[in-house]
Amino acid sequence: MRDLKYLQYFENLLQTANNELVVKAKEDGKLCVAYTCENTPEPLMNLGNCFGIRLFAPNTGSMDIATYYMTSFLCETSRALLERAIEGGYNFADCLIAPDGCTMMNRAAENMELLHALDKGKDKFFYENMEIPLKADENGVELLVLQCQNHILTPLMNNYGVDISDKAIREAVGQYNRVCKAIRALSEFRKDEFPRITGYEFAVFTLASYVCPHYLIIDKLEETVKEVEKRTPDDKKWRARVALVGSETDDIAFIKLIEDTGAYVCLDRYCFGSFPGRCEIELTDDEDALTQVCRAYVMRGQCPRTMNMEKVYGRKQYVNDLALEYKADGIIYYQVKFCDPWAYERLMGSTMLKQDYGFPVLSLDKPYSVDSALGQVRTRVQAFIESIEIKQIQGGDK
Repeated sequence: MRDLKYLQYFENLLQTANNELVVKAKEDGKLCVAYTCENTPEPLMNLGNCFGIRLFAPNTGSMDIATYYMTSFLCETSRALLERAIEGGYNFADCLIAPDGCTMMNRAAENMELLHALDKGKDKFFYENMEIPLKADENGVELLVLQCQNHILTPLMNNYGVDISDKAIREAVGQYNRVCKAIRALSEFRKDEFPRITGYEFAVFTLASYVCPHYLIIDKLEETVKEVEKRTPDDKKWRARVALVGSETDDIAFIKLIEDTGAYVCLDRYCFGSFPGRCEIELTDDEDALTQVCRAYVMRGQCPRTMNMEKVYGRKQYVNDLALEYKADGIIYYQVKFCDPWAYERLMGSTMLKQDYGFPVLSLDKPYSVDSALGQVRTRVQAFIESIEIKQIQGGDK
């Protein structure tokens, strides 16, 4: 297929957290609200003069310093973020919002605060730690509303004079929905027998929407949608279509590795993915915008932290429904090493999706940066794709 106009541009943006668009936004006088978890309501990071950036650590190598503070038994994502913070990689941030999606990410944020890794020379900088609901119900919505008021809205207003009115929240949701609409439109092309966008290309644009200021990329995303609509797909048949499900993936090399084996990544249900993180939030005039935003995050969330049984079983049904919609032949269910919430979720999910829903499943434990175990991961993925092909040749089940 013909190269997409902005693909290389977005690939370059993903080489560093302090990319050129972050620099441009800071030069424009914008405030950077850094956050660490998908459970943080993203529209609230983009109120008024603010832009939200979800922290990631591209091209991670050694994590020795972070390991000294956090031990080698905590998840590699949290250690990679702390290592990058200590190196000065997030000095562009004006505050840090860290919800307790897991204790490991909390530990990383706590060390950043104790070591003053982000706030040196910044009088108004603040660190906030939020409590996130364990159940998806109206009590959970009330808790998240209170936490957002106390740990996002009030600090932004008191420290930087940010407009936190209902009108401002609705405007931020409008911008958020534009981004989501563009990503969803690109996602639809993945359902085709001969897709007009690769899984890798889609991952690049989706990841960029989390780590770049929205107002500086939305026009390029919308232009890309129009470009893909007119794109002539290759007539090559992929060896298999796979859904990628699991914990944080901000390493586009992982998606590239899978597709280099001849498999097509048709679905992304992971942290930093498009499901559910790039689904629009519909607001009505019957209720304040903050409550509606919080309800959307609580009810649609797919994080293993949510433990009511409807959600525990619903997460597997959610993956099954999406895998059927996107015509997946198999599912790669993974976790980043030492991620406790997703370790339990991976065990249950990979078992249930295979036994109860009939999908071939590869259960995978991967490093934060796939380059550190490239050969091992590639071998396992190749073997999985071959097993799917054999079943298809033999006329077996999914």
